[in-house]
Parts: sequence; C-alpha cells; structure tokens
Amino acid sequence: MGKITGFMEHERVDEGYKPVDERLKHYKEFVFGLTDDEAKVQGARCMDCGTPFCNSGCPVNNIIPDFNDLVYRTDWQNAFTVLDSTNNFPEFTGRICPAPCEAACVLNVNDDPVGIKSIERAIIDRAWQDGLVQPRIAKHKTGKKVAVVGSGPAGMAAAQQLARVGHDVTLFEKNDRVGGLLRYGIPDFKMEKSHIDRRVEQMQAEGVVFRCGVMVGAAKEPLGKGSKVTNWAKETITPEQLSEQFDAVILTGGAEQSRDLPVPGRDLDGIHFAMEFLPQQNKLNAGDKVKGQLRADGKHVIVIGGGDTGSDCVGTSNRHGAVSVTQFELMPEPPAEENRPLTWPYWPYKLRTSSSHEEGCEREFAISTKEFMGEKGKLTGLKTVRVEWKDGKMVEVPGSEEVLKADLVLLAMGFVSPVASVLDAFGVEKDARGNAKAGTDFIGGYATNVPKVFAAGDMRRGQSLVVWAIREGRQVARSVDEYLMGYSDLPR
Repeated sequence: MGKITGFMEHERVDEGYKPVDERLKHYKEFVFGLTDDEAKVQGARCMDCGTPFCNSGCPVNNIIPDFNDLVYRTDWQNAFTVLDSTNNFPEFTGRICPAPCEAACVLNVNDDPVGIKSIERAIIDRAWQDGLVQPRIAKHKTGKKVAVVGSGPAGMAAAQQLARVGHDVTLFEKNDRVGGLLRYGIPDFKMEKSHIDRRVEQMQAEGVVFRCGVMVGAAKEPLGKGSKVTNWAKETITPEQLSEQFDAVILTGGAEQSRDLPVPGRDLDGIHFAMEFLPQQNKLNAGDKVKGQLRADGKHVIVIGGGDTGSDCVGTSNRHGAVSVTQFELMPEPPAEENRPLTWPYWPYKLRTSSSHEEGCEREFAISTKEFMGEKGKLTGLKTVRVEWKDGKMVEVPGSEEVLKADLVLLAMGFVSPVASVLDAFGVEKDARGNAKAGTDFIGGYATNVPKVFAAGDMRRGQSLVVWAIREGRQVARSVDEYLMGYSDLPR
C-alpha cells in the first residue's frame, strides 16, 4: 500500500489552523486542509499491514488502505469511489469525527499514525470540487413509502440509502432546517452548514422529500422535561397518521435529553444548558433573528463538562468576547500520552486539547460543583470542591472548597437519552437507559417491538459519534429494505 518505505521516510503532517486572533473574529471554518502533495505524502505513510486494524476501528468500516493508496497514486476519482462506498457523508466525518481509525492504525503502536481523517477530508473536498458527487437516482420505483423521523446524520444516511433503491422516502424534522445536532449543535467554526445544504440538494434530486417544522408524536408537556430541547415545529403528526400513510417508520432522533446538575441554586438566572446556548448562535449565523440571545460578552464563563460539547461552548464563548472561560471536568486529568502497548488498537485514554481550548481556556480537573451562588436571583459564582477516587468511589478532598466567580454557567455534561415522549407516543419499548430497545442482528435488526417501526442512531444506542450515526443509518436502511422487499442489495 502506498510507498513500501513511506512510513519510514515521511513524518505525519497535520492540518493547519488560522491564527487564533484571526479566527476568533468569525464563525467560519479555520482549518487548512492538506494540499494534494501533502495528502499524497500522507497516503505514502500507509503500511502494507497484514491486518489493517484501521478498517475495524472505523465504525462505517471505511476501506482505508485502499483510498490511502489511491491518493498516493493521485487517482482521486477512484479514491472517492472507494470512500463513497462506505460513507454517505465523509465531509461531516472528515471535519468532526475524533478518528478512532487513527487510534487503531498499526503505525500508532510506536509512531504517529497515518493522517487518515485529513486524507478523507481531502478526498471528499476534491470530489465536490471536481463534480464527482452526483445524485444517484433509482432506476425503478418500488411503490413503498418510508417515513424517517429525525434529520441528523442517522436519518439522512437512512433516507439516502432507501431512496437510492427506489423507495419513496419522507424525512421529518421538528426544527426549521435539516441536520439535527449537526445543524444546531456543532458550531459553524467546526463545520459550516453549507456542507449539509448541498447534501440536502443531492438527496432531493434522488427523491427524498424533506418536511421541516413537523413534530411527530406530540407530547402534552414540553420536550425534554426541563432540558429545553429545541422544538420549532409548526405542525404535528401522530404516530397513527404515519402508520396509515407509510409502509415503514424509522426513528432516528438524537439523544437530546441533557444531563442536569440539581444542586442548590440551580434556579438562579445565568445557568443554562449547552443546547440552549449553541443553537442560538447557529441560528444567528444562518441569518435568523434570535430574541434574548444568551451571550458571553464581558462575562466570566464556567463550562461544566469536559467533553466535545463543553469544548464547543468554550469556542463560542471566546468568540462572544468572554472575560474568562473555565472548563470543569469531574474526572482526574488524563496523562499527556496514552499507554500504547496497553490500549492499542482501542480508543486511548489521554489528555485531548481542542482548538477551542487553545483559543483561551482554564481547565480544571477532579472538581465538583456543590452549590450555585447568587444575589437577587442572579448567578454570581459557584462553590466547588476537589475530588479524588478511592476504591472506585468519588470522595471530596477535605479543606478544598473554593468559591469561583461566574456570570454564566453552561451545563455540558452529556445527554442521558432520547426524548422519552417521542418513544412513548409510538409505544416503543425502552432499554434501561431510556433508549429505543432494538437489536442489530443481521436478520430483523433495528426493529422495535412496534410493527413496522425501526430505530437507529442515538435514538437506539444513546449519545454517540456522527460516524456511528451514519453506520446505524446505513444498517437500518438495509433492514427496512429487506423488511419491505424480502431481500436487499444494500450494503450492511
């Protein structure tokens, strides 16, 4: 694969960033993709592995050694063909996937892994530039109708696959634009929404009908029970109506139920979920007006939660002009380097510093919030305590309590489950974590207990990665096709 001695001759080259002071002035992407020559050199580093662990490390099972080799040989058209065969939206994953494939790269055992993610992005960006990404319109219609509920990456992947084999697919989205959390969760500076828009155009040409502003399975109470799930629907459709109009229904909504922090002072003004904060900025970037936008300008911001959503809050707060940004993580600080002999080829436990952290952020590890403090109903700070882990249990460190100033607290501690009211409306059985209960067997996979109702993505597996959503969207499409037709030629 590639150049036989390439991994010994060439170093890894990472994508570059625009300077911090420049990129903080806007919400556009700021990553410099690889040049054609740089991508070729990275492709040359791919080893002739007896077993390419990168393939199994990738949830959609991208055929990575093959497209690396093709990029090395500057055969961009066939590189795109190989990539497109396993991944419907590589421009999404090439920008926001954490790249478990690189963790599994054999070269990563004792060296820097091949820059697989940057090569993937180079291939798809070149493919769009060269006009290689075209609609794949079904030659024959089946006469079967499928409803897909939720337009995130799982729903988009399922809808596209089913339309390509001739089914009439309608994709329902409760908000005003397609994309799910890709649209109203991921900041534009990580992924501009034009990437979603041109995929929507492609899918419309393939026959997918998009119905935005439609809530399926209305609840009497607000969605999310206090976590303030975005819901800009102007129309409601019941599960019974879908059952009458469609031959199969796929539930692909996100895990939108945010984890709360019910400590004293939680009701003070100035404490908000990340998914209140982030969607508002994305709407503004799209040209919409937002009344009473949550802003970090001139404020001391504390982000509670050390994951990607917390990092997104950090980057957005810095662009607002926050005075200070601090991010809390309950767990101890990870090591700077992983123990490769112990963890490879699995996802390693190590300290990860995002581009948002580099823009300005204090990171506090092994810290817990005991109380929110305020005056006249408004947040002024919070009381914290240091924690440590003993015998698998978290204990407070005596004498470590401290009061920190805060004008805005953003809760970014992950998501606990899909919105229960949607699953309840369909009568779908849930697992112990509140997700739709459905298996992934080759025969009958992704089917729920309700006839002709399937579930995939975060709706079935809980909070996860975009690349896992695409995988499940593709797999549920095959299961639904087989359910409708008795067989399926779609890849699994």
